[in-house]
Amino acid sequence: MDAPLDKLRIIGLEVSARIGIHAWEQQVRQRLSIDLELETDAARTAVSDEITNALDYGIIARDVADYVRTSQYRLIETLAEGIAQRVLARFPVAKLSVCVHKPGAVPGARDISIEIERNRAS
Repeated sequence: MDAPLDKLRIIGLEVSARIGIHAWEQQVRQRLSIDLELETDAARTAVSDEITNALDYGIIARDVADYVRTSQYRLIETLAEGIAQRVLARFPVAKLSVCVHKPGAVPGARDISIEIERNRAS
């Protein structure tokens, strides 16, 4: 029988980064918001009530924030892919979705975002 499909979400992780296709965008830090949805089996964690059996969302959030803060991409698509690959490589996550929001990127639009889903390679 398959393990339960539980989801750990980190919503609205605010980070500033150098990102954009224009030269001026690479000279200033812009505010981004990151949403992560990580598939996990929380049953063992729920029974043990021990962080050693859980995805430590504090560590994951700090790792992603540090990665975004030190990155310098042109496209939010590329940043989203980098975040996904980093999380899959560093944490016991089989599948995740990453949404990168770039509010204020387009005049008249509240937000621009890209959402991707990735699986760990078998």
